[in-house]
Amino acid sequence: MTIKLTKRIVDAATIHDKDYLLWDAEVKGFGLRVYASGIKSYIIQYRNAAKRTRKLTLGQHGVLTPDEARKLARDKLMSVTHGDDPSAERQDFVQSPTVADLCDRFMDTHVERHCKPSTIKEYRRNIELFIKPAIGRMKAIEVVRKHISTLHAQHNAIPYQANRTLGVLSALFNKAEEWGLRPDGSNPCRHVKKYPEEKKERYLTRDEIAALLATLDERQAAGLENMFFVAGIKLLLFTGARLGEIQTAKWDYVRGNMMELPDSKTGKKRIYLGTAALEVLARLPRLEGNPHIIAGAKAGGYLTDFQKPWRRVRKAAGLDDVRIHDLRHTFASYAASSGESLHMTGKLLGHSQAQTTMRYAHLADAPMLEAAERVSQALAGMTNQPEQMKPKTNGSKQHPLRYRPVT
Repeated sequence: MTIKLTKRIVDAATIHDKDYLLWDAEVKGFGLRVYASGIKSYIIQYRNAAKRTRKLTLGQHGVLTPDEARKLARDKLMSVTHGDDPSAERQDFVQSPTVADLCDRFMDTHVERHCKPSTIKEYRRNIELFIKPAIGRMKAIEVVRKHISTLHAQHNAIPYQANRTLGVLSALFNKAEEWGLRPDGSNPCRHVKKYPEEKKERYLTRDEIAALLATLDERQAAGLENMFFVAGIKLLLFTGARLGEIQTAKWDYVRGNMMELPDSKTGKKRIYLGTAALEVLARLPRLEGNPHIIAGAKAGGYLTDFQKPWRRVRKAAGLDDVRIHDLRHTFASYAASSGESLHMTGKLLGHSQAQTTMRYAHLADAPMLEAAERVSQALAGMTNQPEQMKPKTNGSKQHPLRYRPVT
């Protein structure tokens, strides 16, 4: 039956034992479905690009007026003429995963298989504490930039955490595109600007290093600290290695004056052992049945808790603001300031990218500045020397130290 759908006509439509349709006389393909249950819903019917007949429910009468439904029908049917398939799009939306579902797939099929244990732990923490509670119930397809920027802004008081969460979200939605769950180039994290982060570059002075080493020895001798913890801290300082690399190192990795790590944050890595580090290893016992250098209380395991004893030690040494990772910074700073090139410093630290080492560039300049100071002072002192000690000018009126272009 075809008739212009008005409020009076729709309200008067009777309920039958079976569903039936009333088609609008004004807009072809726009109609009203009257259900046996009494519900009346506006629909459109059209043929998609594959010439298949599709129906799409626009909404219930009462929520939409006939005029509102007719306008919506015109818009949808117009999109069909441009190649769209609104019914298929609706079905895709209904079947699309939630952000929580996407997170689970991301962890199971990507992160768990391709990332380091520390990265897996950090991704899971961000997802469970920050992402799922905020947008986990949303469909992955409906997340837009404002949702991401709002989530990011909620944690502006902790910029480091906000930026790490943004990084996880960006990787998450890149995978959604790769899996065909979102259109290409639709990552909602694009153009969400990270907060500035204050880089913590804490280096221990010579006096602080002496205080730390003395405190470690005193507390170990008094039975206040585990010998393996003390050895671990010293190895961190003497090698510039990362905490996880020293914690999990095994005796089998030691090859003369170096350690060959089969895996690290940057893949296979070689840690070079100076005399001080070798002496630390020489004083450590090898526990039967435990392959780890820094042995833990659990049989066959390594020492996992460094933070609690570290807080005790740094307080006793008067170094309350020093983190364990600052020992690595200290090693790097002494390497750079003692005249080692940035390339060499990066090799010692196991950096995979040169720009990572560039944070120590200003320290590498220190010996050069000291040399420049010595030379300039020596040259400046020549003005006070007797005439016969001054450089000869060979009759030239130009000062012997003045710049002359090479011809």
